[in-house]
Amino acid sequence: MWVIKLGGSLLGAPELAHWLELLVKFGDGKVVIVPGGGLFANSVREAQQISNASDEVAHQLALLAMDQFGILLASMNPSLVTASSELELAERGWQHRGIVWLPSKMALADTSIPQNWQVTSDSLSAWLANKLDAEQLILVKSKSLITYQKEAPSKLQHLVDDELIDSQFVNFSADKSFQTWALNKADYSIFEQGFSVQKLQEKGLQLNNIIS
Repeated sequence: MWVIKLGGSLLGAPELAHWLELLVKFGDGKVVIVPGGGLFANSVREAQQISNASDEVAHQLALLAMDQFGILLASMNPSLVTASSELELAERGWQHRGIVWLPSKMALADTSIPQNWQVTSDSLSAWLANKLDAEQLILVKSKSLITYQKEAPSKLQHLVDDELIDSQFVNFSADKSFQTWALNKADYSIFEQGFSVQKLQEKGLQLNNIIS
C-alpha cells in the first residue's frame, strides 16, 4: 500500500490532473490519496479569527475542509472513489479503485491526535500510513525541492521552518516501517509507467533519515 498526500496548493495547477490520472491508471486499489486542506482550511483559519473559536473546534472544521477537498478531487476524475472508514478503504482496495480518503470520521475518532494547527494533512498522512501498514508515504508539494535534493537538510527543524512539513510530522512518522518521501508536483512524470520505488529513489527527497 502507498499513501500519497496531494497538497491543497495543487488546486488550479495543471499537474493535479496528471497526478489523478496516474493514480487512477496505476493505483489498482493499492494507493490512497490524502487530500490537503488548501483554500478550505484557509477559510477555517479566517473563521476562527473572526469567531475566536477554540483550536479544538478549528481542528474539527479543518478535517472537514480536507473532506471537502477530497470530494472535489474525486469529482475531477470519474474513476476515483472516496472512502471514510477502514472498511471502505479495504472495500475500495478489493475493487481495485482509485481511492481518495476523507479523514474526518477516522481522525476525529482517535483522541490521541492533537487538536491544533500543528497537526496538518502531512501528519495525518503519516497517521494513515501507519494505520494501513503502508510501505511508502509520499508528500506532493508545490514548493521546489531542488535545494534540499542538492544539499539534504540535517535537521527536521529546517523543513519545519521552511514549511515543507508540519511540526508534528516527526511524531507521526518516526520509527515507523514505511518510507517517507517528498516530491514536487511536477514529478508525476516519474510514474508514467507505473508506481516504482526505484523511481522514488532516483527523484524523491527521502525524509526518513532526517526525521529518525
